[in-house]
Amino acid sequence: MRTHKTIQVFAAAVLASGAAGCNADDITKVNENPNSPTDAPAGAVFTSGVINGVGRFLGWFYTGRVTELLAQHLAQAQYPDEDQYKRLEGGDTQGVFNTPYTSELEDLQKVVDAGTENERPAIYAPALAMQALFFQYLTDSWGDIPYSEALKGDDDERILSPKYDAQKDIYAGLLASLTKVATDLATPGTVTLGSADPLYGGSPAAWQRFANTLHARVALRLINADPTTAASELQKALTGPGGVFRSNADNAVMRWPGDGVFDNGWAVNFKTRDDHRLSRTLMDIMLALNDPRVPIYAQPTTADPTKYTGMPNGLRADSANKWLNIASRVGERFFPGATTYGTFGGAGASEPSFVLTYAELMFIKAEAAQRGIAGLTAGQAAGFYRDAVTASLEQWGVGSAAITAYLANPNVGYKGGVDGLKQIAVQKWIALFTDGGNAWAEWRRTCQPATLVAGPAAVVNFIPRRLKYSTTETTANPDNLAAAVARQGPDNFGTRMYWDKNPTAAPTCQ
Repeated sequence: MRTHKTIQVFAAAVLASGAAGCNADDITKVNENPNSPTDAPAGAVFTSGVINGVGRFLGWFYTGRVTELLAQHLAQAQYPDEDQYKRLEGGDTQGVFNTPYTSELEDLQKVVDAGTENERPAIYAPALAMQALFFQYLTDSWGDIPYSEALKGDDDERILSPKYDAQKDIYAGLLASLTKVATDLATPGTVTLGSADPLYGGSPAAWQRFANTLHARVALRLINADPTTAASELQKALTGPGGVFRSNADNAVMRWPGDGVFDNGWAVNFKTRDDHRLSRTLMDIMLALNDPRVPIYAQPTTADPTKYTGMPNGLRADSANKWLNIASRVGERFFPGATTYGTFGGAGASEPSFVLTYAELMFIKAEAAQRGIAGLTAGQAAGFYRDAVTASLEQWGVGSAAITAYLANPNVGYKGGVDGLKQIAVQKWIALFTDGGNAWAEWRRTCQPATLVAGPAAVVNFIPRRLKYSTTETTANPDNLAAAVARQGPDNFGTRMYWDKNPTAAPTCQ
């Protein structure tokens, strides 16, 4: 892997107000006032922004209590309000909507400003790339959101009530930003983020590959809404300067120290709570395929240690509780050893978070090839598909013999055509375990797996297409919120966002 350093190295940069934590030195300070926390060296601010953003969108609340339930990777066996969509109202999820703007996105903007002012591409470009990642999670969860004016509250414009940009325009902005990152890093200069970069240690070449790979994800998300743009931008991404991910060694991975301060959010949750079990939707598909990731994603049931079982989503509390012992907990690797209800695993606090992976890229290339776009042909799809499945299995630690056996399974072997596109979508959804936001978006785009349905106690009879806007926006930014609702549609779970408005364009939805 390229992410050799753990954040133990750079955590000190966040906590020590004067330490640069990188090669940027004083020239990348945001301002000159040494007593203001907003004037910290760019390296420390970048570290903080990445830690906070990854911890949020791949941490526990947004994934475990929201999007992993919507994607039906997980289900709730106790307190199933989120699984019934009762506690996914604007007041419940407002922290995920509001806080990124004052935390990670603001931090990263400071780095962008400092690096741009001093003409340091290896400083500002990684921050732009991470902003694009986090903005995509936000817009894919709510649709139209503050974007172009969102981070201008403390600059000369003093915009305190930012407009909501149309998602179409946000996506255009993300694609332009990622193009700029890859292009500008072709001549990165000598000053980098160094050890303040928790993902790639400041490597400009690694950030080029990250930007192009993320560009491919963003482009393909548009395929049902604007196939021409999706195809052209995908080809641009795959041929961008510096290239895309070449193997799992290029994966963007956050390696948590597990020191009680910087821990994987899943392990922190499981230390004191026992709410969740694997969803029946996920487990039934994996068990039917004899998937070797089953004992990695899940533990055997308490009632029968020889079995792995998933539970239905969206049950009433009295029905859900019955599944505590007869459905599988999340795998031991996600647990921090001793918990308040037993001892499971032991290294969960340092379990890495997979931010962006080679496996996802190869699934993107497999779909593009089967569709015959982005300079690829249908004859290449099977090879890309095999590479994608192999990369996911290797990413999760599956051995070579098990990989060979899995690929030899006739139900796993690539079928081609629309059936092949469905296989790609389902395998991609399996591979995105722990990245609920991305898995939920992919399900909305592809309708695969086709077995996802709202649970019997859900407050609506469909899987939500979006989250509801933060309730604080009704008083803090009411006019711009009202304009967004008027343009996009009612602020409810059923309103489809821009890239999700044309499901019949997806052959996998038929």
